[in-house]
Amino acid sequence: MTVLLHKSRLVFADRLADAGLWLLAAIHVLVALSFLFVLAGVSPVRAEEPAACGGNNLLTKYEKDDPAGFAKLRAEADAVPNGKGIFWKIEKDGKPASWLLGTMHVTDPRVLAMPAPAQSAYAQAATVIVESDEITDEKKAGAAMMARPDLIMFTDGKSITDFLDEEDAATLAAGLKSRGLALAAVSRMKPWMIASFVALPACEIARKTAGAAFLDQQLAKNALAEGKSLKGLETLIEQISALDSLPLEPQIQGLVQTLELGDTLKDVIETMSQLYLAGDTGMIMPMMRAAAPEDDNAKGYADFEQRIIVDRNHVMAERAKPILEAGNVFMAVGALHLPGPEGVIELLRKSGFTVTAVN
Repeated sequence: MTVLLHKSRLVFADRLADAGLWLLAAIHVLVALSFLFVLAGVSPVRAEEPAACGGNNLLTKYEKDDPAGFAKLRAEADAVPNGKGIFWKIEKDGKPASWLLGTMHVTDPRVLAMPAPAQSAYAQAATVIVESDEITDEKKAGAAMMARPDLIMFTDGKSITDFLDEEDAATLAAGLKSRGLALAAVSRMKPWMIASFVALPACEIARKTAGAAFLDQQLAKNALAEGKSLKGLETLIEQISALDSLPLEPQIQGLVQTLELGDTLKDVIETMSQLYLAGDTGMIMPMMRAAAPEDDNAKGYADFEQRIIVDRNHVMAERAKPILEAGNVFMAVGALHLPGPEGVIELLRKSGFTVTAVN
């Protein structure tokens, strides 16, 4: 796919703007991932597990095709506070050091292979913090979400096909089928939930439905197996509520536009993955904002960033503080929650903690 520059705007695909919201949601929000086992049980379709997802780094081509445009984007990313590094040391009042790892909620083996210092810190930690400790038991997680069907499903008799034309409905059915899911199994679900599924490549869905754990889930399960204390910062219902609070129209647009990415989806996910592995977390949101058209979609991005990232940053930092006070903690949250003036790192510093990057 061609990466273009139009009026200083980075364009990954014709309709990436809204789709980008759900790509971020799929990677950085746990709720949809925890619900996959339910869909795997009711869907008659199964996807074969590929060896690797593949995909190309779109920023590599962008840098080659438009060095000036890339340099502008690079400068914006470099200005993001704490936008370099995924592993951080937390200290306060002479207590044993604690540690903070930014994660991606994926089963990519490259992501699961944490940096060596993080592996060592995790082994020695007495307490492990994750976004939600409910992810250790998929059945309980699914039951907790089904306790609030109004947040997940249309409860007025409508289905997703009521909001799509015939062509888009057929595209949705095909996209779900390629991921081992049937439209009939998800037709009553809210668009944000369905969009979170289709925003992941088929290979990632296949690995998850086959039982592979994503990084945060593996850390949480290992903590329990090893007798560590496990703490969660949010409930899955809180995550659902944040996503469901987004207006319906952009949810529908994001679903359709994510589907229209087609094979380009792998390239976008691979680009994010390489940024994460390089510790370049400050580039992810500027990259997505640069892809957005200069119209009303800017408000959609602002709403998404505020509700799904910034607001949750404050909740995570506030709830983590009393746990971190004792020291010897290993905390793992989505990498997008770390950088920025209202990121978890900066919020912890404002609470008196010293937080430094570990190379």
